[in-house]
Amino acid sequence: MALTAAEKAQIVKTYGKNDKDTGSTEVQIAILTAEINQLNEHFAVHKHDFHSRRGLMTKVGQRRSLLSYLQKKDNASYASLIEKLGLRK
Repeated sequence: MALTAAEKAQIVKTYGKNDKDTGSTEVQIAILTAEINQLNEHFAVHKHDFHSRRGLMTKVGQRRSLLSYLQKKDNASYASLIEKLGLRK
C-alpha cells in the first residue's frame, strides 16, 4: 500500500531540483499526491476501512497546507505543479 523506494525516486527525479532533493515543497506535494491516489484505489475495494481513511484525511490536510504555502511563496511554481499533477481543474 505504501510507495516503493523506486516510485519515490522516480517522483524525486521528476519534480525535484536534483536526485537528492527530497525535501522541497514540490516533491513533498507530489509524493503525498501519489500516496493519496493509492489510498483512493484501496478504498474502491475496501469501503469500510475507516482507520486508513483517517490517514488519508491527514495526508490530504498536509498536501493542502503545503499547496497553500507554495502558492504564497512562488505562485508560478504552484500553477505549474497543479497542472502537472492534475489537481484543481
